[in-house]
Amino acid sequence: MAKDKKKGIIGEFKEFIMRGNVMDLAVAVIIGGAFQKIITSLTNDIIMPLITLITGGLDFNNWFISLDGSHYKTLAAAQEAGAATFNYGSFITVVLDFLIMAFVIFMMVKGMNALAARMVPKKEEAPAEPVTKICPFCKSEIDITASRCPHCTSEQPDMEPDTEE
Repeated sequence: MAKDKKKGIIGEFKEFIMRGNVMDLAVAVIIGGAFQKIITSLTNDIIMPLITLITGGLDFNNWFISLDGSHYKTLAAAQEAGAATFNYGSFITVVLDFLIMAFVIFMMVKGMNALAARMVPKKEEAPAEPVTKICPFCKSEIDITASRCPHCTSEQPDMEPDTEE
């Protein structure tokens, strides 16, 4: 009996794993991890050195406040001394990483949407149902559900609405 229950759990687990959504999610996480490495390299190896060059040699990673009151030349020296530090420069770097990644993803999605829009032919919208018709007697525009014309008071024949305007 316990063996049947175990097969049932294993069977349910296999069914859960093989669902399309779970597999799609797994692929997305793996690709996202690889993409994260690319963006981190782009930020750390290309963009941050340019920002450092533009700002005259500023290194955001060495922007910190030592919480023990001592002055340390670098973050590494403060950490080596065992001082507690408030590393706001590292936070700035991570925020820049996020903004760069968000921008790159935005541009990719925008490009994919533009490509998809070109590949999928546009569907023609169906014309809207008419809400008015032309009175066959006085040629005034009247409500499509009117049984008498409000202008000439003639009875309206049961006919398809005239779409001439």
